[in-house]
Amino acid sequence: MKVMRAVLRLTLVVASTSLALGSTQTQTSPALPVFDFPQSGVTFQTGDSWSSNGQAFRLYGVQSCIRGTFFTNSAKVRTDCGEASVAYLAAIVRDAKPRCTAIAQAGVPPVIFSVCAVHIGSNTLDLGTVLITQGFAFAATDAAGKPTKFEYAVAESEASRAKRGLWSASDLPHPSMILMNAARAARPQ
Repeated sequence: MKVMRAVLRLTLVVASTSLALGSTQTQTSPALPVFDFPQSGVTFQTGDSWSSNGQAFRLYGVQSCIRGTFFTNSAKVRTDCGEASVAYLAAIVRDAKPRCTAIAQAGVPPVIFSVCAVHIGSNTLDLGTVLITQGFAFAATDAAGKPTKFEYAVAESEASRAKRGLWSASDLPHPSMILMNAARAARPQ
């Protein structure tokens, strides 16, 4: 519960900024499927995606650390960054029991992109904002490097500035940079 109170305090500033900027996620359309994040039978693929009953899901606009990339933690131990993102997402899901809204579907087999809300006390917070503000996820970017959700970029900037979570590591392998560099390298010359 102590962790959840800290998350609430640190996230309220970013959430307030998001609302002031006109977040597209402030209203739920009745036509969109709403579901509880599964509390059992879920497999976390990454710190931003999971599967349940054979269906793949991903948090829209969130990019977690990539498994197989490493950082040095505060105990000076080389640690898998993707595993740290997964552990944090699993802890938030266990403690806050998010409720999600499916907003898009893409790929074969299909992945359902979702936004999820967590309830902490009388406050409702966006799960992506919580993960990013606490420094265990990042703002996803498009091919040009622009964030897909502006408010997530604000949250990431705040986490980076405050050196929260993974940002406290001097050798943080930023996933967006890794993905953009890989895309550049794959382009024909």
